[in-house]
Amino acid sequence: MTAGTIHIVGAGLAGLSAAVAITSKGQKVIVHELARHAGGRCRSYFEPALGMTIDNGNHLLLSGNSGALAFLDTIGGKHLLDEPLHAEFNFIDLASNERWVLRPNDGPLPWWIFAKNRRVPGTAALDYIRLGSLLNGSALATVTDKIDANSLLYKRLMEPVLLAALNCDPKEGSAQLAAAVIRETLGRGGKACRPLFAANGLGPALVDPALSFITRKGGEFRFDHALRAIERSDARARALQFSDETIELGRDDHVILAVPAWVARTLVPQVSVPTEYRSIFNAHFAHPSPKDLPKITGVINATTEWLFAFENRLSVTVSSADRFNEAEREPLARQIWSEISTIAGIDAELPKWQIVKERRATFAATPAQNALRPSAGTQWKNLFLAGDWTATGLPATIEGAIRSGETAANLALAA
Repeated sequence: MTAGTIHIVGAGLAGLSAAVAITSKGQKVIVHELARHAGGRCRSYFEPALGMTIDNGNHLLLSGNSGALAFLDTIGGKHLLDEPLHAEFNFIDLASNERWVLRPNDGPLPWWIFAKNRRVPGTAALDYIRLGSLLNGSALATVTDKIDANSLLYKRLMEPVLLAALNCDPKEGSAQLAAAVIRETLGRGGKACRPLFAANGLGPALVDPALSFITRKGGEFRFDHALRAIERSDARARALQFSDETIELGRDDHVILAVPAWVARTLVPQVSVPTEYRSIFNAHFAHPSPKDLPKITGVINATTEWLFAFENRLSVTVSSADRFNEAEREPLARQIWSEISTIAGIDAELPKWQIVKERRATFAATPAQNALRPSAGTQWKNLFLAGDWTATGLPATIEGAIRSGETAANLALAA
């Protein structure tokens, strides 16, 4: 531990994770956040167009996300997630109107691939065995360098799953990052890939309890506090220049920069960061979910990719969505509502809706961009990095963000 203060810049999940880890050790923390709220892309907020609270994005947690679950245990938010007894993933192909349920068995020995009623229709056990080649990808390999992009298994399972995980077309996506996702979830059996559903939103489960925990432990938050520059000399960060003040850093003070990659590069130009990003958009509709509709449905051959069923709304996520950045909003909403109506068996006019577009949602998880991700340590002894864009070994996910915060916290505490 250090006798000084650890300043965390950024109150997204990476910054909150770092603050939780540090305050747990009794260390003094000040969290500085540009916005007037915490949570970053995982925040929940009231949306006037719908008249209800929604999540900024539909982020999926799985039971194999060990870092996220440990974080939730610490802050006391795990009970706010619904966890099914077994892993089940519902899919529909809107081109053929075929529906199926992927049902991996709980244990690590994947006997489910030999059961026709548990795997993707039209696939054989050998198709899944061949996916093992993905686990041996080099740093330069893409997903489709290792697995067949023309196979039915790819089109009906691997493409939608990896598109969501990597937020880029798997044909250009990093095989190493895809393998990391598979290894930590399906590779460990169904028990590690049960979807955890935040029925009341991600903010109440992940963000609000973290704020309370950090505050109880003596941590301080300064919102609406814009960092303009970091003064550095003699291999140390010397001062933090905010819009309204300059904080001089003492010998025992440390800084964790938990901001988006492009902001980190502006503040510390010497740091290598990913330079290409992909968008995500979420479409929300104020309509109650039919009782028999699964909480999550994967959708093939449609604009909709994943449909999330909440009590009072239906939400859709579309990844790697740059092609929709300039699309007119209402025609897009009508197209998606038409697809939802088919999936859910709803006969209703377009309800109140909202589309939320994140143009730089995550870095593009290609081999070239993955190589640009920096480690948590920097050339300055008291300056550390956190964020899902750092070298976590995972794509840009909640799990990666939380792990990055813990890594940076441990380095700061050890320093």
